[in-house]
Amino acid sequence: MTTPIQTQTVLLTPAAAEVVRGLRQQQNLDESYALRVYITGQTCSGFQYGMALDNKPRETDATFESEGLTVLVDETSIQYMTGATVDYIDDERGKGFLVDNPNALPSCSCESGTCGTSEN
Repeated sequence: MTTPIQTQTVLLTPAAAEVVRGLRQQQNLDESYALRVYITGQTCSGFQYGMALDNKPRETDATFESEGLTVLVDETSIQYMTGATVDYIDDERGKGFLVDNPNALPSCSCESGTCGTSEN
């Protein structure tokens, strides 16, 4: 039994939803495939994310409905992703998915503790 669908905790923008639908179509996947979003690690810049199309939700997944698509987030990642928005950009920054996560605070993991700063 999977976790009941919750509403609007991890959201997709219309642009992201359009790309996900296009990817499903390109790969000949039916509507049973959801977008799985997960945290793969953390750097000085914040969380790193992974995404996949998945039709096998786990019992422990958080499941959300956004823009007519299902979004799956594993039990570990959801602790850090509540309130996040997944967007798709195609501009001067590049092309790809972008996660706006209010829980992601830059953290320094370098030994000196002075990541990105200059010492005078």
